Amino acid sequence: MPANVQRLPTAALPETSVPAAVVSLPKRPRRTRSWGKTAAQIASNVVPPLVVFALLLVVWQILCSSPGASLPSPSQVWSDAGELIVSPFFDYGQGDIGLGLRVLTSLQRVAIGFGIAAVVGVAIGAVIGQSVWAMRGLDPIFQILRTVPPLAWLPLSLAAFMDSAPSAIFVIFITSVWPVIINTAVGVRNIPQDYRNVAEILQLNPAEFFFKIMIPAAAPYIFTGLKIGVGLSWLAIVAAEMLTGGVGIGFFIWDAWNSSRLSDIIVALAYIGLVGFMLDRLVSAIGAFVTRGTAAN
Repeated sequence: MPANVQRLPTAALPETSVPAAVVSLPKRPRRTRSWGKTAAQIASNVVPPLVVFALLLVVWQILCSSPGASLPSPSQVWSDAGELIVSPFFDYGQGDIGLGLRVLTSLQRVAIGFGIAAVVGVAIGAVIGQSVWAMRGLDPIFQILRTVPPLAWLPLSLAAFMDSAPSAIFVIFITSVWPVIINTAVGVRNIPQDYRNVAEILQLNPAEFFFKIMIPAAAPYIFTGLKIGVGLSWLAIVAAEMLTGGVGIGFFIWDAWNSSRLSDIIVALAYIGLVGFMLDRLVSAIGAFVTRGTAAN
């Protein structure tokens, strides 16, 4: 800068307030629950079965209303066994109890037998799924044993346990364990190799690999086997109780047959079907929750 040029003082610029830009975000739309859509969805799932059921009752009533009919009509069933429907939990003593209490007794046996089958089946299936040779050697044996009817195991179980209660539980176990083993083994065999590589990188021990990798990856297959197994368990206990006696629902059907109470048998069959349906839905719901909906329904 030249020497003869004086430097002028710089004037301070006045501060100007710049308004901050205000960005108005769009409000998140509120989720309003449409009761109309909910009611329509419920009606679409409930009304068709009710209509079909009503039509079946009408056809049944027409076919069995003649004097020479061998089976009772719905109105006759209500007249003969209405108490079993209205009061399922009565207890008059001396083994005279309602069908609800009989079902609970049978469910207790199913819970024990099926619970053991689930634990043993998952453990054996996981071991077999890890070995190709074990799968090839044991799979044909399992395929043969799983086709044996439940009642065929009953004489051997009675001879081994000398008691009807553990014999019935064993029949439940031996009937329901096979689908659990087979499906678990298939699920373990289908675990992606990337999962196994991650386990090797993390240096997981066998227990950690079993609970953190194997079980979650094979869960859809496992719950498919459990769903099949719980249905077989319910079938097996009804058949076993017909021969072993007691206060279960199976023995009630056999006793009603010996007493020619056909209406009681029909009501008991309705109980068995409803309980079996609820067991199937229960296992499916647990499987959908655990596997986040990836389990086969």
